[in-house]
Amino acid sequence: MCGRATRGALRALDLGTKGMNTAVAAEGGYLVDPRTAAQVESVLRSGGSLRAIARVVQVEAGAYDVLVDHAELGAGWIDEVTAVGETAGPVFERISIPLHELSASPRASQRILEDAAFDVEAWLAERIADRFKRAESAAFVSGDGVNKPEGFLTKPMIDNDGWAWGSIGYVATGTSGGFDPNDPADALVDLVYALGADYRANAAFVMNLKTAGEVRKMKDSQGRFMWVEGLSVEHPARLMGYPVTIVEEMPDIAADSFAIAFGDFGHGYTIAERPDIRILRDPFSAKPHVSFFATRRVGGDVTDFAAIKTLKFGIA
Repeated sequence: MCGRATRGALRALDLGTKGMNTAVAAEGGYLVDPRTAAQVESVLRSGGSLRAIARVVQVEAGAYDVLVDHAELGAGWIDEVTAVGETAGPVFERISIPLHELSASPRASQRILEDAAFDVEAWLAERIADRFKRAESAAFVSGDGVNKPEGFLTKPMIDNDGWAWGSIGYVATGTSGGFDPNDPADALVDLVYALGADYRANAAFVMNLKTAGEVRKMKDSQGRFMWVEGLSVEHPARLMGYPVTIVEEMPDIAADSFAIAFGDFGHGYTIAERPDIRILRDPFSAKPHVSFFATRRVGGDVTDFAAIKTLKFGIA
């Protein structure tokens, strides 16, 4: 009798010291059913793109051709008796913008598509679209034209005093890797007035956020900030009265980098694209997984070399 009582007391003691808890899966953790969020929270990334200010055309062909007249048409004064001589005519250049293909092919198991707590297919489509947007944004700035759009910063850069068609003119800050320490804003003024007056009416600055953080500290001779913060997406920040487009793929300020551009990109850069992203759902080729093959066709190139100027963070 005493032995049975002792064993019962020991069992009670054992249960007391090994109480159920969720910290250990075998002791109760398995009994707690976690709730999965109804969506996946993705890491936020800057979505700015040159697309916001460039010329965008939709085509159904494999390329888009632009005819550009970059010569000055001749003209002169005459009197009523002098014969009219021949004047200089237009000079046309054909710029062809081929459409290149972006693709992605993620996979998901059939079971997770059926049993997940949220719409996995819609989430994948959203992530593909976001990745495509960032890939093309980088290409519009620095793409080499090999199986991708050609970026405006890959064009030959030449001092604006010696600018010629086929190159992008630049203005130097006079200081390697930065602005002039005494008059930092002078370089921005020079950049604005390096652009022709006809282009300045619709011009915008282009830079990344890190560069913008440096520029927005600048003040004029009256001690007023030159940067005016925007009130909404439709009314972006302005610098010296011109809108600023933030494109994270622009280079940082560094020795001889071209971290700021200024121009009428509606004339200067053309983006040609097919109108939508095509997504093929393939449940057969990789069973038990479902493959999603997404493609987008887009191209881009400089179409007016006079419409874009850059700021070089260098001595000359």
